[in-house]
Amino acid sequence: MPGVKDAALALRLGRPRLALACRADPLTHAAAWLRLGEIGQAREILGTVPPSARAQVLLARSAALAGERAALSLAHAARQGSRREGDAGALIAAATLCGELEGAGPHQALRSLAEGLKVAELLGTQADAHLLAVLAHVQRAAGGAGKAQRTAGKALDRADPGSPAQVLALLALGRPEEARVQAEAGELAPAWWAAFAPAYY
Repeated sequence: MPGVKDAALALRLGRPRLALACRADPLTHAAAWLRLGEIGQAREILGTVPPSARAQVLLARSAALAGERAALSLAHAARQGSRREGDAGALIAAATLCGELEGAGPHQALRSLAEGLKVAELLGTQADAHLLAVLAHVQRAAGGAGKAQRTAGKALDRADPGSPAQVLALLALGRPEEARVQAEAGELAPAWWAAFAPAYY
């Protein structure tokens, strides 16, 4: 059976079902189930792992995908847990989710996303593609259409194929048909992107 590195690579390449066929750590499998929109399967795994910031982020994401009212409070808790653990990757993911869920109030969302950008800056790495894709939508909601286009372009350049980042970036660029094709290719459940394109979906 393919190993842990193969599972992570499969997920990066937009192949969550292949990731599930590989031997992997439980959190990678939970993330793959979430890509597919299989929330119950993901939560079953998350119920068996030790508490961690990354598990908190995945649990919050599961609530967001399910449309549960507790999603934002869980995302805030995941952000706090990530800060306590000093887990930069989890903090960026939590900031992204907070920004996504706070998007109706763009100024709060911008503050949340700015924290994720700051973490990347402190690490000396590029900003996360998913965070940038969400940021593009928030910038548009705040009235910055030109800035949103530029941000979405950066997100698209950095996004993995069939990933939430790629699909959201394409939607932000006004390319819904391409977004749909990539979502299908990446086996990405509509709950990941439908809220960003209600008229299209």
